[in-house]
Amino acid sequence: MSARDQVGRMLALVPYLQARPNAPLAEVAEHFGVSPEQLRSDLSVLFMCGLPGMMPDDLIEIDMDAVDGRGVINLSNADYLSRPLRFTPAEITPLILGLDLIRELAGPEVTTVVDSAARKLRQAAGEAASEAGRLTVTVLGADAPVRGQLSEAIEAGERLRLTYDSESRAERTVREVDPVEISTRDGFAYLEAFSLQPEGWRTFRLDRIVDVQRTGEPALDHPDRPAPAADWAQALAAADRVRLRLAPSARWLAEYHVVEDLSEGPDGSLDATFAIGDPHWLTRLLLQWGAQVRVLEPADTELEAAEAAEAAEAALAAYRATDPLGATEATG
Repeated sequence: MSARDQVGRMLALVPYLQARPNAPLAEVAEHFGVSPEQLRSDLSVLFMCGLPGMMPDDLIEIDMDAVDGRGVINLSNADYLSRPLRFTPAEITPLILGLDLIRELAGPEVTTVVDSAARKLRQAAGEAASEAGRLTVTVLGADAPVRGQLSEAIEAGERLRLTYDSESRAERTVREVDPVEISTRDGFAYLEAFSLQPEGWRTFRLDRIVDVQRTGEPALDHPDRPAPAADWAQALAAADRVRLRLAPSARWLAEYHVVEDLSEGPDGSLDATFAIGDPHWLTRLLLQWGAQVRVLEPADTELEAAEAAEAAEAALAAYRATDPLGATEATG
């Protein structure tokens, strides 16, 4: 029998014995499903428990002579255990924030239940809930109609048609998926699903899901679902690194992104090492900032810079075909 089982049983023993003076030892043991010897051992531990201070008046009182002599139990000086328990701020805060998090992700039918539970929890907590009120939890996800469609489809096991904005590729795609789960990571909500085309397991950020259509077709079971993705700290640790030189006008990028090994140049430029989780992100960064951001190392990252230069030339060529003057100004 584990110590955890014993603690739970002793906490239940106190109010039980308070309501039953002269309770027979054998009957109490049978009620709690233990032997009289085990119950006697529990009582000897309770006899040494009580309020902080551990003075005689602070401890639970049990007439052990009556237990050993007449086989009856009388417990006293434990009235404080019958008082209603109140949450401390440290206890109530994670509960309320947890409900707030669920509300950010749940569909409309769950939101009503969450609001009711949170309201009752705050009422039960009293003043302790005011500490939790100073904190908020926000998850970047979809609006309520989209969340509702996703939750209902997952519950019903139904295939979905998603319209999705891919940030890394700067394009909007429509694809059919078999949804599995909504999860959170690093302040964002994600849909874990199996994509039919291109085929494979995918993770979709909810705030980039533009539209959801239920197809009425059943979602299929797919094997080899990948393990949960690493959080931001694990992902950064495993990501490739690239060292960039930021012109003075682009120095703020080092404050906006997580960077390492900062060093300042005499001209006000800033050298910083960036973690690169997606090569497309680096290409877009170089396209956006041009000469204001230069790749220093590693050497193979120059391929990304060359791709960015090619993409820029292609864009300028498109400008020249439609607006020669604009192309000249852009080139300059």
